Amino acid sequence: MTEPQAIDPVDPSALPARASAMRADGWRLMQVCCTTAGPDFELLYSFAKDSDLRGIRAIVPREGARVPSITGTYLCAFLYENEIHDLFGVKFDGLAIDFQGNFLKARMKNPFAARPLPDDPEQIPPGNCGPRPPAPAKETPTP
Repeated sequence: MTEPQAIDPVDPSALPARASAMRADGWRLMQVCCTTAGPDFELLYSFAKDSDLRGIRAIVPREGARVPSITGTYLCAFLYENEIHDLFGVKFDGLAIDFQGNFLKARMKNPFAARPLPDDPEQIPPGNCGPRPPAPAKETPTP
């Protein structure tokens, strides 16, 4: 039976120190993801050690979102942090390899930074991600 993954909350300012402690204890970085959580962004850093999984979660206000980079400890995090910057607009202070918002090519700047989209597809602005309208019903020819 597999143990559930522990996810510990952490203050965004403590991310580099926490990542450093994880590395010193033998944990490897698996992924970093971001999602909208009401008026905030939620950053989830996932780590693995042997068959154990552990996560740390930081909540960041959307307005002026900035967090310290963990690339001083896990250089590979530059990929995740640049992607999150381009998709959500979260700025990472001290990012070792910074693409300055040019890591991904998207139709619009920070496409996932918007507030949750309306359920009505007619209200979704053109070019924005969101639920697709239902496909029109296929007409069957009458003989």
